[in-house]
Amino acid sequence: MTDVVREARPVKAATRWWRDAVIYQVYVRSFADGNGDGVGDLLGVRSRLDYLAELGVDALWLTPFYTSPMADFGYDVADYRDVDPIFGTLADAEALIRDAHRHGMRVIIDVVPNHTSDRHAWFLEAVQAGPGAPARDRYIFRPGRGEAGELPPNDWESVFGGPAWTRLPDGEWYLHLFAPEQPDLNWDAPEVHAEFEAILRFWLDLGVDGFRIDVAHGMVKAAGLPDIGSAGQIELLGTAVLPYFDQDGVHEIHRTWRRVLDSYDGERIGVAEAWAPSQERLARYVRPDELHQAFNFHFLKAPWDAGRLRAVIDESLATVGPVGAPPTWVLSNHDVKRHVTRYGGGEAGLRRARAAALLMLALPGSAYVYQGEELGLPEVLDLPDEVCQDPQRLRHPDDGRDGCRVPLPWAHSEPPFGFSPPGIQDTWLPVPASWGPLSVEAQLGDPASTLRLYREALRLRRDRPELGDGGLTWHESPAGTLTFTRDGAFACTVNATGEPVELPRPGALLLASGPVTVEGGVALMAPDCAAWWALGDA
Repeated sequence: MTDVVREARPVKAATRWWRDAVIYQVYVRSFADGNGDGVGDLLGVRSRLDYLAELGVDALWLTPFYTSPMADFGYDVADYRDVDPIFGTLADAEALIRDAHRHGMRVIIDVVPNHTSDRHAWFLEAVQAGPGAPARDRYIFRPGRGEAGELPPNDWESVFGGPAWTRLPDGEWYLHLFAPEQPDLNWDAPEVHAEFEAILRFWLDLGVDGFRIDVAHGMVKAAGLPDIGSAGQIELLGTAVLPYFDQDGVHEIHRTWRRVLDSYDGERIGVAEAWAPSQERLARYVRPDELHQAFNFHFLKAPWDAGRLRAVIDESLATVGPVGAPPTWVLSNHDVKRHVTRYGGGEAGLRRARAAALLMLALPGSAYVYQGEELGLPEVLDLPDEVCQDPQRLRHPDDGRDGCRVPLPWAHSEPPFGFSPPGIQDTWLPVPASWGPLSVEAQLGDPASTLRLYREALRLRRDRPELGDGGLTWHESPAGTLTFTRDGAFACTVNATGEPVELPRPGALLLASGPVTVEGGVALMAPDCAAWWALGDA
């Protein structure tokens, strides 16, 4: 594929841009390989900025590219102020930020404050210093239970499976709510607060437009680290009160960070990756003096069912409305199976995914697009065990996230389909041989492709002022369908059933995810189809 220089869409000031932005998630190691080592990198992202600008997104969210041993693919950070050589250099990061701005797109990066890598200088110092040393105050060290301290300090479990504690040779245990290579920081230590404020300012000074805060519900633990009293704690995440997640004290951290963000020009933002036991508690993360957005995992987890989708949409709007925050919508990300597969896979899964995209992009608020969903990529379910690398597979083989992280296909050629420079065939995860027709190059030439559907939807979303921020009005429609309007000028209709459905024609057809036949005042919508309409037009 040949990149073409496009006219940039300027980044405007004082726009409250985050309230209706379409933000594209770049999983850096799987987006594009610029240096030929089979792993995506910052040079690769920079080489594809034309594509992203033409797609029509407003901002990029880059997954971690910091120095890391990669025990959890970059979410185990050894140095928050540098770039891992796998991904490039600090100069590459600066160039990418600068060029994205030139293309009219903002840049959001991950920050990981709940834990560091066990290779971080602080943790290495703490291990060497020994029990009782001040260096250990930056992390959560405790003596064990049992006659000789041979048992963990409490019954907390790691999100990745097994105990959340590891014992050092000197007898003390350290807490890691994720992998043992990811020791939890102690946010009762003032030095930790000061360090992360300095980290935020370092990247803000380099021009980033915001931060996606990993495990924003973490950091603060209940006093005394009390037992939970039951096993299977990962099943309670997002549904029950846990002493290590969603503690009230975390909100003061976010308020402090909001003040840091507000001290910079250019409307810098904070986005919470937060799990909370209720929508009301989730809304606390986006109060006016805290973060700007929080991910809406409830929408992502909803099945392809009109009633369930409407209930989640209504609940989401009702939750953020009282605190004045915009809702967010997401269908896939780097931690879950791709929604083409979740919706049933095959032709039916793709139909539903295309319809869900138009539904999502018609809703009030901000939308997130995970790389490759604009190509209709499915989950790769048949990766050989020997290539799978995700530590979450330790919990259960079916919980691995490798299948949604397979490198993107760019060229309609042979594997890896232009992901790496010519002549490079081995990539960090193999690309399915069947993905040629799903490549960017193939889909750009097909007016009916999923890529062309996304591009047109994003163009219309930019051009029609009634889309994005605001409200919606539901209208009566047959069972298994949805109809709503925006600002009296736009309508979205969705047929979530497996049969054709007749609906009153709302206006002039703008875009549809599948066949729609209009005759007089009636629109016949194909199964698993969504359509956009301009009201008041014939």
